[in-house]
Amino acid sequence: MSGLCGYLNLRRDAEFGARPLSARTASMARFDGSPVSIVTEEPCGIGVAAAAAAVSLYQEPGLMAAVWGRASLDGSADQLAKRLVAKWRARGAQACADLSGHFAVCIVDGSTGSVLLAVDRSGVHTMHYQSDQRGLLFATSPAALPAGELDPQSLFDYLYFHMIPAPRGVYRHQHRLQPGEYLLYRRGRLERSVYWRMRFREERSVPFVALKSQFLGALRASVRQAASGTDHIGAFLSGGTDSSTLAGLLERPARTYSIGFDVDGYDEMAYARIAARHFGTDHHEYYLTAGDVADAIPQIAAASAQPFGNSSVVPAYFCAQMARADGVTRLLGGDGGDELFGGNERYARQALFARYEQWPSSVRQLLLEPLLFGLAGGWQAPLLRKARSYVEQALLPMPARLETYNLLQRYGAARVLDGEFLASVDEAAPLGQLHACYWEAHGLSQINRMQALDLRYTLADNDLRKVSLACELAGVEPAFPFLSDALLTFSACLPPSDKLNGTRLRYFFKHALREHLPRAILRKKKHGFGMPFGHWLLTDVRLRELAFDSLADLKARRIVRPDFIDRLTQTLVHEHAAYHGTMVWVLMMLEQWLQQHAIPPRAAAPADAAEIAAGPAPTA
Repeated sequence: MSGLCGYLNLRRDAEFGARPLSARTASMARFDGSPVSIVTEEPCGIGVAAAAAAVSLYQEPGLMAAVWGRASLDGSADQLAKRLVAKWRARGAQACADLSGHFAVCIVDGSTGSVLLAVDRSGVHTMHYQSDQRGLLFATSPAALPAGELDPQSLFDYLYFHMIPAPRGVYRHQHRLQPGEYLLYRRGRLERSVYWRMRFREERSVPFVALKSQFLGALRASVRQAASGTDHIGAFLSGGTDSSTLAGLLERPARTYSIGFDVDGYDEMAYARIAARHFGTDHHEYYLTAGDVADAIPQIAAASAQPFGNSSVVPAYFCAQMARADGVTRLLGGDGGDELFGGNERYARQALFARYEQWPSSVRQLLLEPLLFGLAGGWQAPLLRKARSYVEQALLPMPARLETYNLLQRYGAARVLDGEFLASVDEAAPLGQLHACYWEAHGLSQINRMQALDLRYTLADNDLRKVSLACELAGVEPAFPFLSDALLTFSACLPPSDKLNGTRLRYFFKHALREHLPRAILRKKKHGFGMPFGHWLLTDVRLRELAFDSLADLKARRIVRPDFIDRLTQTLVHEHAAYHGTMVWVLMMLEQWLQQHAIPPRAAAPADAAEIAAGPAPTA
C-alpha cells in the first residue's frame, strides 16, 4: 500500500507530531515495501510511502506539499508539487483543476494554519481526514489514521451498499473526499467543495466518423500513458469488452491474467482465451477454488481499512497475485468503461421502464393500472405477474427504482437489524444520497443521470476500491486507462443515444471497436469476475464453517438480529444459495473486518438525532 499522510498540529499535541507520523507512514508500505520519505517542520508534517516516480515533494520555510500518483500540471510532471504551490497561491483551491491524471494532493501551510487536500476526478486515489481543536490529520488510507468509535450510520450504509460510500468513514470522526473534491482547512474551519464535475453535453456536434477517430486516438493515448514508465506491465483479462480492448491496445506482446471457476454458469475463461488468441497475448490463467477463498477472507478483511463486501475482490486478488509472481508491477484494469460508455445492463432495463412513462396518462391511469391491480384472481398466470411487476417498478420514481432489488430493502431492515441499532441510524439516508446525486444536474437524459450516479457509487466507492485493495494486497500497482481525463471529457460529450440506443448497450463503443475486437467478445453479455460463493457455501465444508461461524459471532454485536442470522443460514441459503449467499458474504465480511481490526463484540454506540441530521462533515 503506497500513499501519503500528514498533519497540522495547532496545539503541539503529541498524537499529531513527527513520531506518530513516522509510524503511520511506515504502515502504508507494509505490502509493497515502498520507500518512505518524511518532512516535518512544526506545526506540520507530511509522510509519503511511494516509488520516486509516483510522488512529488516540496518544502520551503513554513510550508510543504506533496502530490502522490501519476499526475501532471499543464502537461508536465516536472517539479509538480512546487509548481502546484505557486498555482495555489495565485488561484486558491481551483488550482487543482489544472492537474491531470490520478492523484492525491496535500499542501500544508504552518504559517497560516491552513491545509489543502484534493483527489482526482474519478476518485482513483482517496483522501481521508479528521479534525478537532488540536488540528487536522489526513491520509490516503484510513488505516494510517487513529481508529476511533464506530459510526452506526456507516455500518448501516455498508449493509445497504455493501461498502461505505464517501463522505463517511467507518469511524465517527473520519471523513473522505469524493471524486473531484477538495478540502480547505483554515485554523479549525473546514470548507469542502468541488473543483471539477462531469459536465454533460447531450447534442451531437461531431459526425460519427470524426467522433470515432477522436475516441480511438484518446483511447490509445490513455493506454500508452497508463503503461508508461515500466516494462513490467500486464492486464486483467475477463474476456469482456473493456479488458479485451486494453489487452489489444498494449503496444507490446501483452501479458494478460484471467481467473476461472469450475462451476457451471460462472466460468468466462472461454472468452478470455478468445481475446488472448486474437491479440496474441502472453496469457496466464488460474482456476479459483473454495479453499482459496477461505484462505483469502481473513487476509482481505485485515488489509481493508473499512468493511468492504464486494466478493469480486477475491478473484481480483488472485489475479493480481498471479501477475506479481510473474514479475508484473503494474496491472491495467478496464474499470470505468461500463460507466462511461453505457455498458451496465441496468441502463437497458431502466430504459424499458422509462417507456411506460411515455404512454398517455389516460391509458395508464384509467385503463391499464385499474385492470392490472384490480384483478383479484388469475395472478398465477406468468404473463400477468410479469405485467404487474413491470408496472409496479415503472411507477417508482428514479433513482428509487434502481434499488428495487436492494437486499436490505427486500428483506426489510426491521427484520434484519437489531432494534436499538436501527433506532440509532437514518434508514432513509442511503436513498437520500442517491437522490441528491441523481438530481444534481438538471435537464439530463436518464442514461447520463445514471452514469453520474454510477461514477460515484459503482465506480469510485466500489469497483476502484475493489481493484485497488486486491492490487495493494498483492503488491501490484493498478492503472485505469478508461479513466483518463481525455476519455472522461469524451464521454461527457457523447450523445445519450450513442451510449444506449434503444436497449442496445455501448452502441458507439462497439461500433467504433468492431474492427478491433473479436465478434464473440462484442456479442457476449457482461460478467467479469463474479464468484460462485453461494454454490461453494453449500458444497465446501471449510468455507461454510468460516461463513457460518462468522455470522454466529456477529450475533453478539447487537447489529444484526440473531433470528435473522438463523433464518439466513438454516433456511434461506438452502432455498436459493446464489441470491441469499450475497447477504451471507456481506455479513461475514463485516464480522471478519471487526475481528481483524480488534473491535470488541459490541455494537457501536447509537448516534444522537442531531449528529445524524448534521451529516458526516462540514461542506461549503
